[in-house]
Amino acid sequence: MGSNDPRATASGGVPSNEATPRVRYALIARLAPGAVSAPGAVSDEGCEPIHGYRIYWKSVGAPGPRGTVVVLHGGPGATHDYLQPFSDLAAVGYRVIYYDQLGCGRSELARSEVEYSVDRDVEDLEALRTSLGLGTVHLIGSSYGGMLAIAYTLAHPEGVRTLVSASGLADVPLTRREMQGLKRQLPADVQAVMARHEALGEYQHPEYLRAVLVFYRNFLCRMDPWPAEVSYSLDHISLPKYGHMNGPNEFTITGTIREYDATPRLPEIRAPTLVTVGRYDEVTPVVAESIHRGISGSEMVVFEHSAHLAFWEERERYFRVLGDFLRRRG
Repeated sequence: MGSNDPRATASGGVPSNEATPRVRYALIARLAPGAVSAPGAVSDEGCEPIHGYRIYWKSVGAPGPRGTVVVLHGGPGATHDYLQPFSDLAAVGYRVIYYDQLGCGRSELARSEVEYSVDRDVEDLEALRTSLGLGTVHLIGSSYGGMLAIAYTLAHPEGVRTLVSASGLADVPLTRREMQGLKRQLPADVQAVMARHEALGEYQHPEYLRAVLVFYRNFLCRMDPWPAEVSYSLDHISLPKYGHMNGPNEFTITGTIREYDATPRLPEIRAPTLVTVGRYDEVTPVVAESIHRGISGSEMVVFEHSAHLAFWEERERYFRVLGDFLRRRG
């Protein structure tokens, strides 16, 4: 797990996405079954009418003086379930809010794929924050959720008490280049399989998906087995949203966000900011450093034994670091 050699690890609501085809991620999730872990106790949940759609949300913990944490899932197109470790914050006095973004998980699908965008996700978040009366929040975004958190903070700085980018990104072209570099670290036979099927556009071919899993085992999550919540979120990816905005997989970003770059605007962010990243992260430390450099006064922590999900892979240390940041800067 600690080796840099990819071969070391190769081996309620509205369920409106239930009919969505999930062939490629369902297979990956079956190839990497997870262990069951106990979810946090849900205090409340519901579906909020937001811009003509029902958006699923849930709350863990009670409101208190330490404030409310809103956690944003990645994808774009995943579900909130893999973020379950952040419920640990409820035990130390925070209310934790999760939700499934438009077109994801238990929220409704958009009537048209053109509705899926970063700007729409920003305005949906603002409407949800207002509708639920959350006030100023500690905003934590994982992966694409980190990009969304940055975009939201730029658009609605009055709503953000602290900002945490958990393996997030602001510059998609840089992220694409870094991911291609990670692919070149994979075993030659895995690279050959990827190249052959990518040339034919066969992104759902079982052989290709097995090669993708090698990448994911090294740069997405190095735990073995994967947590059940991680497998669930992969199994329930929203292909309409993921395909439209991102592309076929994590390292083939051909969708509408492919040229997105908020780096020039990062100096506008004044909220206390923590940037976390795994040493073997698919959204690499180079990407994290670009955010850290752009936001004055931000802090950056690298988790040496993690890939993209340090809050699972080094859970105890992660929440010690996060808790310390929130106490000092929040």
